[in-house]
Amino acid sequence: MAQSGAENGVEEREQDILVTARAQKLYRADQTDIGRAPADPLDMPQSVQIVTADLIRDQGARDITDLYRNIAGVSASQYATVTYRGFRQDGTFYDGLRGDPFQGFAVPSLFSIDRVEFLKGPVGMLYGASAPGGMINYVTKKPSDRFDASLRGIAGNRDRYGASGEITGPLDGNGAVAGRAGVFYESLNTVQTNSRSQSLMLDGGLTTQLTAATKLTTQLTHFEQDLPGRLRGIPIADDGNFLAKRTWNHLEPRDFSKLNGTVAQARLDHRISDAVSFNVASRWFRYREHQEYHEPRAVVDTDGDGIFDIVPREYRSQRYDIIGLTVAGNLVAHFETGPLRHTIAAGGDRYRQRSQLDSVAVRAGVPSLSLTNPVYGLTSGADYDFTKGSAELTDTRSHRYGVYAQDQIDIGSFIVVAGLRQDWFDDRDPAAGDDRTSGDRMSWRAGGIYKPIKTASLYASYSQSFEPQSPGNQSSSVGGAFDPVASRQVEIGAKGELLGGALQPTIALYRIVRRGIVQADPDLAPVGGIEQLAPVGEVTSKGVELTLAADITRDWVVTANYAYNDARITDSATGAAIDNSVGGRFPNAPRHQAGAWMRYQLRPIGAALALGGQYVGGQLARGGAQMQGFTVFDGSITKQLGFAEVMLRAENIFDKRYATSAFDSRRGAFVGRARTAFVELRANFQ
Repeated sequence: MAQSGAENGVEEREQDILVTARAQKLYRADQTDIGRAPADPLDMPQSVQIVTADLIRDQGARDITDLYRNIAGVSASQYATVTYRGFRQDGTFYDGLRGDPFQGFAVPSLFSIDRVEFLKGPVGMLYGASAPGGMINYVTKKPSDRFDASLRGIAGNRDRYGASGEITGPLDGNGAVAGRAGVFYESLNTVQTNSRSQSLMLDGGLTTQLTAATKLTTQLTHFEQDLPGRLRGIPIADDGNFLAKRTWNHLEPRDFSKLNGTVAQARLDHRISDAVSFNVASRWFRYREHQEYHEPRAVVDTDGDGIFDIVPREYRSQRYDIIGLTVAGNLVAHFETGPLRHTIAAGGDRYRQRSQLDSVAVRAGVPSLSLTNPVYGLTSGADYDFTKGSAELTDTRSHRYGVYAQDQIDIGSFIVVAGLRQDWFDDRDPAAGDDRTSGDRMSWRAGGIYKPIKTASLYASYSQSFEPQSPGNQSSSVGGAFDPVASRQVEIGAKGELLGGALQPTIALYRIVRRGIVQADPDLAPVGGIEQLAPVGEVTSKGVELTLAADITRDWVVTANYAYNDARITDSATGAAIDNSVGGRFPNAPRHQAGAWMRYQLRPIGAALALGGQYVGGQLARGGAQMQGFTVFDGSITKQLGFAEVMLRAENIFDKRYATSAFDSRRGAFVGRARTAFVELRANFQ
């Protein structure tokens, strides 16, 4: 009996650790390389939020759209793009490198991701050409020198099922070589007719300790997504209400969208001394997309009663092929000059990408679809004559490279950060007449931090970014060439880990000005009958963001965030519109948004309860419709079963009918997830 009791005691302690450890850490990462040198987020003079692997796991997140409610100032835009501090943003990084394989209609999977880092505001000095809202950096899973394996199985309503498995650990006796392998598959229907999502991912890596000071990590990832039914939205009225049931879809049963991507990445880390280290990394990817589908046209009122009832359609056959390659090198050095402690980061990167699109659209003979009584299956792509269609061919080639240097100086309770970067760029599209964008840009960043105590930071910073103009706007026939669009931000804020780390509040106030947006200028006379452009557009975005993580009791952890943003046009040519703007404001940019999540441990039974919610305020569609705000809730119950655990999770508990974001009136608004529930069984082996 004594032996049995001891064994039971060990099992109870293991369950307690498994269930409670994540809450006690408050899902916090205490170091990140997103600022180009390893640093605690408290020591960075810009707002940083990090979603850790534990939080991803505990929330049952599958792709990036599952995480937006955790991030103040970030909301869904279109597919994998986001609205970030008021600006549409689709540029993402992996381990600090350009090369996003999830492009077009694809949505980034989280299976191969250890954590997701959000650095807010312009990042031109750190990463070169980029949108002003900030950057998203995915930190991928790497091989471990300790054995770890896991299996997961999932089943739920809407014919949801899937499984995944991962294994990592040493591959030789002395631990010089470690490997990792994983496979993920999941399939589910959405609430819309003819809509299903299927995802497969294969992921692996190898780490070799070449010497005591040198490590080489190589990784290979391949994914396939089949996403019929997720291409466009449902038409909406001016008040934002859907013009059809949320089960309506513009697609036919045989329409398809098949996507796949392959990524190869390598990184060499070398420690010259305890004070100096460097890394050299490269990332190659290829993304392919093939889709044939019925594209909606502008809605029609056929009987003149003021109610739109028919959606004309065309049929599209499209192929995308995108290849990209990044090479980067970074050096970090620590040294002292008298009372000043320096951390120098310096390096450079080079990126090439080629994007090809071959598209044909057919209208002749394509039937319309009723909004109120749709009948599917009466037509398919085999019924159309593609020789009568309109073709589109693009061949965009981008070349970017730059060098940077940054110094972080610590002196007592103060930290000063300053850096400078020089970039060169060359973008062209031979298929469109070889219009070209080329030039260079210098960006700088400076900030200061005051730490009245070790666990609290007061900071202020200034940062810049730039975006090269599109090749089509650079032709001399329209008035080009033009300088890049330039953005600058002033941000002040505070971060802390109070009460022994049990309370982690942050606040950030910012103002971003984006200038040099090219638009048609009515004050300029046409040249040869061609409308002339001018870089006179300006947008100002300002706001405040609040986040909080709190260990309220030993068993109760809460995370919450709130963001207010006001992004509007502050300068423009008379009577002209800035792209992606409506009436002086920007679409899919809510003024108010909030998110919350809490987890409570039931120690006596080895279980945990979780409840979360997301609020997104009213926002504009690109066509000018006023989309309604929404609030949705989700929850889960997790129970330990020895070395395994089972999670029951429900999303959109009250089955709220809502739109997450929108295109224009023709392509409609994306339907928010209907109520779903699933059970996931997880087994871990160590």
